[in-house]
Amino acid sequence: MKSAVLGYLKERCPNYVSGEEICRSLNISRTSVWKYVSTLRNEGYEIEARSRLGYRLVGTPDLLLPDEVVTGLDTLFCGQVYHHHLSLPSTNTTAQELARAGAPEGTVVLAEEQTGGRGRLSRAWVSPLGGLWFSIILRPTVLPARAPEITFLAAVACVQAFERYPGVDVGIKWPNDLVWRDRKLGGILTELSGEFDRVNHVVLGVGINVNLNEDDFPPGLRAVTTSVSAITGFPVSRRRLLRELLVSLEHWYRVWLADGFSPVVEAWKRMHSWLDRPVRVVNVEGEWTGIAVGIDDDGALLLKTDNGLTKRIIAGDVLLRDGERLDPRS
Repeated sequence: MKSAVLGYLKERCPNYVSGEEICRSLNISRTSVWKYVSTLRNEGYEIEARSRLGYRLVGTPDLLLPDEVVTGLDTLFCGQVYHHHLSLPSTNTTAQELARAGAPEGTVVLAEEQTGGRGRLSRAWVSPLGGLWFSIILRPTVLPARAPEITFLAAVACVQAFERYPGVDVGIKWPNDLVWRDRKLGGILTELSGEFDRVNHVVLGVGINVNLNEDDFPPGLRAVTTSVSAITGFPVSRRRLLRELLVSLEHWYRVWLADGFSPVVEAWKRMHSWLDRPVRVVNVEGEWTGIAVGIDDDGALLLKTDNGLTKRIIAGDVLLRDGERLDPRS
C-alpha cells in the first residue's frame, strides 16, 4: 500500500492531493496515509504537508529503491523480486544466501555501495556510491559445463543496453570486462552452485561505474578506468540504466535458453573491443603474445601467436602489448 500512496502522489505531482482523497481512492484510513507518508519520508522522499491542501511530492532520493525500480519494470522475472541495501560487503554473497534459501529466478540484490566487492579470481572491486552494483539469481536447466556462457550473454546484454546512450560506445574485453576506449567501465562475475549433472543456481554479478569521479578510484586505477558520467560529461539516471540492463539481460538469457550459445557468440564477436589487436595473455600455465583473432564456439579466446600458430585460451588475463596505444581512435 505504501507503493500505492507513492504512485498517487507521483501521479498528481506537482499538485497537492488531500489526505481525504487518498483515503477514498485507496480505501485506507487517514492514520494509514500518515504512516505511509512518514515511511516514505524516512526513505528519503521529500513530501510537503499543508493544512487544507494535503500532501505534495517535492523530490525523490537518488537511491535505487524498490518503488523506483520495480514499478513499471518491463520484465517477466528479472528484478520483479528486488532487494535494496544501502551497503553490503558483496551483493553476490547475499544473493548466494538468498538462492540457497529458495529465492526465485530473477531475484535481484542491489547495494548502493559494496565494502568488499570482488571480481574474477577474488580480486577487489572498488564499489563506491554512484555506481550500479547488483546480482541476479538464475536457475537455468542446463548442464553445469554451460554455466560460463552466462558471462558472455551478460556482456552482450550490457553492451546492447548502452546503445541507447550516444557516445558511450561500450565494447567487451575477453572474458568479462566492459570497456570504453580501453578503459574499464564495468565487469561481470558469474558464480555457480551445482552438482555433477545439474545447476542449482547461478549468481550473476554486474558492476558498472556510472556517476563516479576520478577521485572515487584509487590512484593506481585512475588511468585505466572510467565512468558513464565521465564519458557523457554529466550524470545519468542510474534508475533508467538499471531498468534497461534488466530488460536486456532477461532478453538475452531467454535467447540463450531457447536457441543456445550460437546467437550469443555471434553478437559477442561484433562487440569484441580488442579484435585483431596485439595482446599478451597470462595464466597459470604461462604467457603468450600474439593477435586476438576472436573466440570459438565455446567462448575460448583465439590467439594467433607470434610463431603463426593459433592457440585456444580458456582462462587468463588479456593485456594490450607494450607500445599499443590505449585508444587507436584518439
